[in-house]
Amino acid sequence: MKTIVTFGEIMGRLCPHGHNRFRQSLPGDLNLTFAGAEANVAASIAMLGGDARFVTALPDNDITQACLSTLRGLDVDTNDVVLTNQGRLGLYFVEAGANQRPSRVIYDREYSSVSMTPASAYDWESILDGAGWFHTTGITPALSEASAEATIESVRRAKAAGLTVSCDLNFRKKLWTWNPTLSSKELAGETMRRLLPYVDVVIGNEEDASDVLGIKAENTDVHSGKIDATKYATVAREIVEQFPNVSRVAITLRESISASHNNWGAMLYDKSSDHPYFAPLDANQYQPYEIRNIVDRVGGGDSFGAGLIFALNTPELKDPQTAIAFAVAASCLAHSIYGDFNFSTRAEVEALLNSGGSGRVVR
Repeated sequence: MKTIVTFGEIMGRLCPHGHNRFRQSLPGDLNLTFAGAEANVAASIAMLGGDARFVTALPDNDITQACLSTLRGLDVDTNDVVLTNQGRLGLYFVEAGANQRPSRVIYDREYSSVSMTPASAYDWESILDGAGWFHTTGITPALSEASAEATIESVRRAKAAGLTVSCDLNFRKKLWTWNPTLSSKELAGETMRRLLPYVDVVIGNEEDASDVLGIKAENTDVHSGKIDATKYATVAREIVEQFPNVSRVAITLRESISASHNNWGAMLYDKSSDHPYFAPLDANQYQPYEIRNIVDRVGGGDSFGAGLIFALNTPELKDPQTAIAFAVAASCLAHSIYGDFNFSTRAEVEALLNSGGSGRVVR
């Protein structure tokens, strides 16, 4: 496997203990971990056994060194991270939901180092050296005009260097504010349409294509937990029609019964065969994992993207049906783990695929 490069922001993630609310916990202690969509993907790929390199810009201080030590401890290559005297470490606060109370996220990311660092500050030749795959998301270009231009330049350079490029659309309404003349959806759509012509594999959740590209699945209401999985093949075909360079589209399918109980599956559309592949399957029919008592769902989409990228870069897993099954199983396990990083190994993912998820003690 060649090196898989991811580019984006890593932050401090601050959470009340357990399922406490902010007003219960403050003043008081919060738990701090490090997290961010592209870093989550790199960390998960490394834990699955892949060769991952993470690229970002961070302030040159001791907290950054602790952050980088965390990634290096997971065997993620951080040698091309830009250390700068501009900006700060971004933060986000997570209040874990339960039952009918949803989780809440509060961002504190303005003037973060990556949002202030221009594309010219990154050594793209070194970053892409020896790499075969490049991944980013729609979160980084949402931070600022500078980070949007850096993200577009990153995929342009990766494509020119012959890498396969993937992008998770990852629409975050609260972040797309750097052009006040446009709504968040308008700004996201305009920016991502500049980026997507360089992308081979598009990843998204059940809402992203609608929010970013205006392509909506019929018979679907994600807020009520109603999803018609079969309609997402039409969404994928429309994405490929609008962006002929795209060869595959992967869409996660989450049905939220409550904050603690989700049904979880996904679809991978392959352009060459014009065929959608769904997982998980039961008697060759789509049957999502029923995940009860969710420990932490933040980062679930990133664990899916990591599982898919890892599988597509592994000869014995890269068949579309196998790849999507592996990705969904990896992300299913991530729902049982606190924090954004998916501390699951390849062997554990394959054990879930083979066992059906009984949860029996491994002795």
